[in-house]
Amino acid sequence: MSIIQQHTAASLSDAWRTIDIDALVEDSSVNFDTSTLHPPQPETSEAEVRQINGQVRQLLRGGDAEGALRGALETPVYNGPDAAKDAHLHTVIEVLQSIKASDMTPMLQRIYATPGGSECLDVLMKYLYKGMAATTTASGSGDSSAPRTPTSGVRGGMTPQQTGFSQVGARAGASSDSTGAAMSVLLSWHEKVVDVAGMGCIGRCMTDWRKV
Repeated sequence: MSIIQQHTAASLSDAWRTIDIDALVEDSSVNFDTSTLHPPQPETSEAEVRQINGQVRQLLRGGDAEGALRGALETPVYNGPDAAKDAHLHTVIEVLQSIKASDMTPMLQRIYATPGGSECLDVLMKYLYKGMAATTTASGSGDSSAPRTPTSGVRGGMTPQQTGFSQVGARAGASSDSTGAAMSVLLSWHEKVVDVAGMGCIGRCMTDWRKV
């Protein structure tokens, strides 16, 4: 065997590495708990989510759709049971479908211009993507009776609103048109958020380790 062949054969194996270099590098992840890179997130219980969602719906019934949207976005559920996360998603979508299409951009602009507004729109983008995923999953299941959005832990259905949009969340026996209408609402909001907050909103949403 030639020297070149011997060298090539040795390069294809990692047996030559007898020292764990990562253990010698101070900044290597093997030397510290990577979870310490993320600040701890307080856990939100289902009871707390029900209380928050009740306050949001109260604002919505009082005609303060902007206050309801901001309240829902300022209290995202990052650390909590799946039922709590799904319940808050349901509330966010309920607020979104209650807002007229003509009011979407002005409302987003007002929120964005206030302190913490940029983060609120980042949170909204997270819920839009989560809602799209839930709608797509329900559509792909082939079960017309499957909920179009998560409703675990939520009591009662969503109240229809006179918004020009179809209801987000289909009842049993609903046709696939409901899924398309639900996706259309989420895509409309997605377009408006990008118009106001820019493409960076998508990048921040995708790279943020905090998941709703």
